[in-house]
Amino acid sequence: MSSDSMDRVEPATTSKGSYAFVSLGCPKNLVDSEKMLGTLALDGYTLVPEPAGADFVIVNTCGFIESARDESRSVIDEMISLKQAGQTGGVIVAGCLPERVGSRLLEERPEIDHIVGVFGRDEIHRVADHLVGRAREQREIFRPAPIVAQDDRARLRITPSHFAYLKISEGCDRTCTFCAIPSMRGKHVTKPIEAVTREAEELVSDGVRELILVAQDTTYYGLDLYGRVRLAELLNQLEQVEGLDWIRLMYLYPIHFTDELVSVIAGSGKILPYLDLPLQHINNRVLKRMQRRVNRDGTEQLLSTLQERVPNLVLRTTFIAGFPGETEEEFEELREFVDEGHFQRMGVFTYSLEPGTPAEKLDGHLPEEVKEARRDALMQVQQKHAFAFGDRLVGYELDVLLDAPSEEAGQWVGRSFADAPEIDGVVRVEGADLVVGQMVPVEILQRRGYDLVGAAVE
Repeated sequence: MSSDSMDRVEPATTSKGSYAFVSLGCPKNLVDSEKMLGTLALDGYTLVPEPAGADFVIVNTCGFIESARDESRSVIDEMISLKQAGQTGGVIVAGCLPERVGSRLLEERPEIDHIVGVFGRDEIHRVADHLVGRAREQREIFRPAPIVAQDDRARLRITPSHFAYLKISEGCDRTCTFCAIPSMRGKHVTKPIEAVTREAEELVSDGVRELILVAQDTTYYGLDLYGRVRLAELLNQLEQVEGLDWIRLMYLYPIHFTDELVSVIAGSGKILPYLDLPLQHINNRVLKRMQRRVNRDGTEQLLSTLQERVPNLVLRTTFIAGFPGETEEEFEELREFVDEGHFQRMGVFTYSLEPGTPAEKLDGHLPEEVKEARRDALMQVQQKHAFAFGDRLVGYELDVLLDAPSEEAGQWVGRSFADAPEIDGVVRVEGADLVVGQMVPVEILQRRGYDLVGAAVE
C-alpha cells in the first residue's frame, strides 16, 4: 500500500482480534501511540475501551524519569494481573521503558508476552499477530534510530478531534547531563517541511483546528537535514493550511531563536503568542554543570527580545530543583529570578537521578526532602504571578476552544491562547447550544485558582 493511500485510517472490515491500549508519557509518545493505533486498525485489529475481555493489551510506556518509570511498571503489573486472572489474553509493552532497560524488562516481568522498542512501533501489527497466533520465538523487537524521520500520518487519534500534536522531528543532539532521552530516542532527525505540511493538511481535513508542534528540541528544526535551522520557514508553510486556526509551539530550546523566527511569531495570525521555553535553571555554574550551553545573560536577552516584540506574549518554562551541587545561594538566585515575573506558566521538577547519565557521577547529590522543599518554594513564588496574570484577563473577551462539557450543567471546559492541553489551567464557559470543538468568544468574569470563568458572548 502506498503512503498516499494511508493518509486516512480505514479499518479493515473483519477483525483479527480485540485489544485495549494504555498510553503514558509526553505528547511525543502520544503521537507514537496514535500511529500504533492506526497501524493496528489498518491491519484488522479492533480497539476496545477496557482491557478486561480483550485479546491483548498494549502499554506504551514512558522512561523519562524515575517516577515515570515507576508509573509504567505499575500499569504493566496491573495488566499482568488481569492476564493471570484470565481477563485478558496477553500483554505487549512498547515505548521508552523497553528502550531504556532492554531485555531486562522480560527478566523482571517474564509474564510480559512481547516488548517493542521506540523505533519498532511500525511493526506493532506483526507483534500482535505473534501474540494472537501464540508464537513465542521472537518476544522482543528493537530497531535502530531512523536516519530519516518516521511517517506519522494515518494515525488513530486519542486527542479530541479539534486539536492534535504534530511531531516535527525525532531524537535530540543535546548533551544535557541530566537527560537520558538521546539514549532512548537517538540523534535529532528532522521531518522534512513537505512531510510536516502534508501531515498538517491531513489532520486539518480530519477536523483539527489547533496544531501543537512538538519535538525534543523544536528550535533545532532543520539543522541536521538542511544545514541550517528552518523552523521559521516551516511555520510560514503551516500558516497557509486552510481551516487551521491555532499553531502552538512547545519545547523551544533557548538557542537558535533567529530574528526571522521572532518576526514570524510576532506577525502571525495563527501562531499563538504562547511560547514554551524549558530553561531548567538560571545560575551560570549550574547551567554549565547541566551542559545547557546557555547562560543567564543570553537567557535574559532572549526573554527581553520576545517580550518587546511579541504582542500579548505568554511564556511557559520548566525548572529543575535540587540539581547535584546546587547551593542555597544558587537556588536563591533561581527563586529571585522566578519572582521577577517573566513567566505566566511554569512547571518545576525535582532532579531525578538517571542511571547512565553524566549527572549521576556529579558530586553534591541532595536529599529528596531538600529537592522537594525547593520545588515547592519555586511553585509558591510563581503562583502569585500566575494568579496576577489571570486577574488581568478578567473583563477581557477571549476566543476559547471548547474541549469538553463540564460536570456542571450549562458549563463547558475550554482553553484560551494562553493554555496548552493538560499542563495549564482551563477556561470554564457558561453558555447554551455550544459544542465541543467550537471556537467561542468568551467574556472573562473571574479567576478561580489557576482557571478562568467566563460567559459565551452571543
